[in-house]
Amino acid sequence: MQSTGVLFVAPRVVEVRQEQMADLKPDQVLVRTLISAISPGTEMLLYRGEFPADLPLDENLESLAGQATYPVKYGYSAIGEVIERGEAVDSEWIGKRVFAFQPHVSHFVVKPDALQVIPQEISEEDAAFLPNMETAVNFVMDGRPLIGENVILFGQGIVGLLTTALLAQYPLNNLITVDPFAIRRRASLDLGANISIESSDAVSMEQGIGLFKGSRFPGADLIYELTGNPQVLNHALEVCRFTGRIVIGSWYGKKQADLNLGGWFHRSRIQLISSQVSSINPEFSARWDKDRRFQVAWEMLSRVKPSRLITHRIPIREAGEAYRLVDQQPGETIQIILTY
Repeated sequence: MQSTGVLFVAPRVVEVRQEQMADLKPDQVLVRTLISAISPGTEMLLYRGEFPADLPLDENLESLAGQATYPVKYGYSAIGEVIERGEAVDSEWIGKRVFAFQPHVSHFVVKPDALQVIPQEISEEDAAFLPNMETAVNFVMDGRPLIGENVILFGQGIVGLLTTALLAQYPLNNLITVDPFAIRRRASLDLGANISIESSDAVSMEQGIGLFKGSRFPGADLIYELTGNPQVLNHALEVCRFTGRIVIGSWYGKKQADLNLGGWFHRSRIQLISSQVSSINPEFSARWDKDRRFQVAWEMLSRVKPSRLITHRIPIREAGEAYRLVDQQPGETIQIILTY
């Protein structure tokens, strides 16, 4: 049997190829992919050639354990249906709607323990947001928002918007977001932000930062840097109040951060917190594991219903156009779904 998949062959070069699949082993199942979600953050690093070549794509996922060298398959949000089972697998798996951390391919073979069954009440399109929702849950856990705090998020891509949606459920004093694109700022307000500031406009940005320096907004208690641009960290430092927390959820790949850590920072006791979903904060590990965090992520998908953030549904044969849109016209896209 053949599978159709997306292959990154060079920076900004994507091909769709067919390849012969391995035979199904007794303890495996065959999944037919229905849709998969493009991650406009991490996948763009690979698409643009900004992924560090000395790191595995994801050492915690068997499907992505290889090095980031071209040509390579990537992607980690596949929604599918189990259509065949090995003789050692329970027949109840046939017909199950499942999520898997798999690259963008039309069919794949895995052991059942690599799959998560999609809860009945959650649509397939909402389920495609599971990896980014788990990431958003992790960001909120690491940031530990408190009642009455002023919170600002720099970056309203998919994970930024989902983090906004979760924070909007807290009794905060202010929840303010910053992003250069109007389509994302509108979505941010729809998900519960009080104010959304245009970061591409220097005047608007200065006025927005000024909000945090006035008497009404004496500074941000908690800040999330989710833009993928390390220079934004300096804006975060500028508006963070004494002993505030800055959660750095961006992964910059090869990009370097030139930070102003002189002056105020030295006396501020500001915490810079690295947050990444592949692990759980050791302070929580006695009570939390990844299964518990996934349970919360599924519940949040049911509440937020993020499929409303899908702006494009593109057939896999046109995957190159999908990545070109994300790369060159980010102001027109939020979430792109590949269909099969």
